[in-house]
Amino acid sequence: MPMKPPPAPDTAPASQALILIAEDEPEIADILAAYLAHSGLRTVHAADGRRALDLHRSLKPDLVLLDVQMPHVDGWQVLSEIRHRGTTPVIMLTALDQDIDKLMGLRIGADDYVVKPFNPAEVVARTQAVLRRSMPGGRQDQRVLRAAPFQIDLDNHEATVEIDDRRHPLNLTLTEFNLLAQLARAPKRVFSRAELLTTCLPEGDALERTVDSHISKLRRKLEDVGLAGVPVGIRGVGYKLWSGE
Repeated sequence: MPMKPPPAPDTAPASQALILIAEDEPEIADILAAYLAHSGLRTVHAADGRRALDLHRSLKPDLVLLDVQMPHVDGWQVLSEIRHRGTTPVIMLTALDQDIDKLMGLRIGADDYVVKPFNPAEVVARTQAVLRRSMPGGRQDQRVLRAAPFQIDLDNHEATVEIDDRRHPLNLTLTEFNLLAQLARAPKRVFSRAELLTTCLPEGDALERTVDSHISKLRRKLEDVGLAGVPVGIRGVGYKLWSGE
């Protein structure tokens, strides 16, 4: 991976966050550290999965960049343990570009994934985006998703939407809540039906058209409180939360 000039420093509220880079290839880790540092982010490096878990426990980083293929403990096991411990955002760095590998990461609880070889500036951008979603205005409770006009409390299973300066509670089923939360994690990203089926629907709901039915019911409930056209359907692909800038 050739070294390129890092991007201009970022002034987002997430600056100074601590990023754990779990990557066994020193050159890649050094390049990522340089780019992240230039954007105002602090970094710490783990060269294997066991060390990554130790640093995660002791330092409590704000986000983990996690390689899948690492010595001692692989990335899937590290991700599973991090999710068992709490809600630290995780972006997977993987040479595996098959859909099943991406779905596995998202199902275990990854917040995003980047396929190698990658542009380090893209990794920085994705890191900043995840930090902004999980740390609005600074370090805050990462169990509350905020994607205006939505606020989604994952622990208390409560979702509200703000319309005309009034906050309306949403009476959602478990599946509708899971779909809304998944879409809110990356509001402009298109999630495929297969991905939403795997990550949001209970075991046994095995048909992709079931996703359409639940999305339709969620959309009607949002229309009832004055929010029309959300989520947005992308023909032949899936859904995203919204299409605006």
